[in-house]
Amino acid sequence: MGASSEISVFDVHHHVGDASGALGLPPEQAPDPEAYAARELAKRLEIMGAGGVDQAAVIPGHGYLRPNGHADTQAANDRIATYRDASPDRFPVAIGIVEPRDGDISLAELERAAGPLGLAGMSFHTRFQGVSIDNHWVSAYVGAMGELGLLPLIHALDETAEESLWKVGQLASRHPTLTMLVLDGYATHEGTKHCGHLAATHPNLVFDCSLSYNFDFIANHVRQYGAHRYVYGTDLYSWPLGRRISHILGQLLESDLSDEDKTAVAGDNARRLFGLDTT
Repeated sequence: MGASSEISVFDVHHHVGDASGALGLPPEQAPDPEAYAARELAKRLEIMGAGGVDQAAVIPGHGYLRPNGHADTQAANDRIATYRDASPDRFPVAIGIVEPRDGDISLAELERAAGPLGLAGMSFHTRFQGVSIDNHWVSAYVGAMGELGLLPLIHALDETAEESLWKVGQLASRHPTLTMLVLDGYATHEGTKHCGHLAATHPNLVFDCSLSYNFDFIANHVRQYGAHRYVYGTDLYSWPLGRRISHILGQLLESDLSDEDKTAVAGDNARRLFGLDTT
């Protein structure tokens, strides 16, 4: 498996869920849930195989509906744990969600995530959550996650005010000893430059490659700030909208980085972040 017989690739950024709402489209219809689930998994594995990805961390899609409030968030976390458990060799890591607008209630969900569900971290995508990254409850949850051993994953699409990268820096400053994984920061040219600034000023931040249009910029940051600060990610969503085979992995493997750095960014760094075996 993988892009190379010597490099085992780990993708930190797979969403399981319908992305239609995020794209302004009507929701996909699944008249037979079991058949759809089987097809969704088969297509995900097909894309991973074609893209040279051996393993991935799975995250619920943040666009899920919440007519029942906190119970719907709990159900999303249950489903992602079940998805992991069905194929642990390919998806050894599952990430959950907590909603900042649920306040104190979500603190108990963090404990459930770290305990019975065995989740490795929790994802924030505040453009979908009705708050901003600098919201009090985001910071409160991140602090609690540090105590529970959960990794914070912070979506940071700099084009939207709720996820501005300067707010990621503010969060990193509030929790300087806690490692956080920043997703989607390289999605724009200005965001790419800002990620370099954040890497220089906040050593507790690690960055994925999702949505980047060119690995050359990231390679330069790897040389400046260290390969250990970077991981591979694609932001793949569920089929049929999720069909992405990222061009970034090929550029990473063809870059002039050392073989050691390529191996670290492509997979080993992610496995260390999630406490998995890198041998």
